[in-house]
Amino acid sequence: MDYKSISALLEKYWDGESTLAEEAALKAFFSEPHPDMPEDLLEAAPLFQYLEEESAIRVPAEPEWDMSFLEETTVKTPPVVKMYPVKNWMKYAAIVLMAAGVGYGLKQHHASRQIAMEQLKEEEEARKAFIETKRALALLSRNLNKGTEKMQALSYFNTATEKLSVKD
Repeated sequence: MDYKSISALLEKYWDGESTLAEEAALKAFFSEPHPDMPEDLLEAAPLFQYLEEESAIRVPAEPEWDMSFLEETTVKTPPVVKMYPVKNWMKYAAIVLMAAGVGYGLKQHHASRQIAMEQLKEEEEARKAFIETKRALALLSRNLNKGTEKMQALSYFNTATEKLSVKD
């Protein structure tokens, strides 16, 4: 074969359009040494030499395997037993207990807030009662002071009458 036809076959090979017979011709060409081979063909020579060497290697036949271990591992799985919802009573009991706990906690929280509100109302009422009592006592004090002023004028007359009664 001439180098031009080998170059054409090589182009078909790189494009993926070559037949098996053409590939065999390329392998046969590159398996023989050619001292005056063109540069573009020298690039493909190592590939075809590698393929030729690898195809010459023979892989030993596979040994006979003991397949008895497969029989041991293919144990039938037990059939799936369907559980009825009534039999799973523990999860329903847990839900009921959780709901009861949350309800009790909310009730206690509400009761403590209500007690705190009642205490605030009692404190407010006590403060208002204290202020009203303070006002009433201040009014009483003012009126009592007015009365004592009038009594002092009377006590002046009382001392004068006592002096007169002592002289008689």
